[in-house]
Amino acid sequence: MSKIDETPFQHPSEKEFARLLDFYGIPWEYEPHTFPLEYNEDGTLRAAFSPDFYLPEQDLYVELTTQSPRLNHLKNKKIRRLKELYPHINIKLLNRRDLRSLAIKYDFPDPTDTNTQKGHPRDHP
Repeated sequence: MSKIDETPFQHPSEKEFARLLDFYGIPWEYEPHTFPLEYNEDGTLRAAFSPDFYLPEQDLYVELTTQSPRLNHLKNKKIRRLKELYPHINIKLLNRRDLRSLAIKYDFPDPTDTNTQKGHPRDHP
C-alpha cells in the first residue's frame, strides 16, 4: 500500500496534489502541524490552522482551496494570521485557478469539479 493510499485526505484535490508530488519525487507530509491562531480568555484554544502539506526539502507549507474566490475570506484570514504569529513559516496558497492550471498541465482530474461551494470540511464549523 502506498503512502497516498494510507493517507486520509479530506478532499480529492489533496490526493491529486500528492500524486503530482510523488510523480516528481518531491517528499511531502500531510497536515503534519497545527498552528494555534487564537485563544479564549481562559487560555483554551479557539482557532488553529493545519496546512494541507509540508514539503520538507523546500521548508514550505502548501494549502489548497477549491472554493470559489468569493468564499476564500476565512482561509485567507487564517493564512494572514499564521504569517503574523509565525513569520518564519513559509506558506503558499494554491487556489482554485492554480489547481485547475495544474490539472490541465499535468493531465490529472480537475479538483475544482467537486465540492467547490463548500470548500474544505474544516473551513466550516
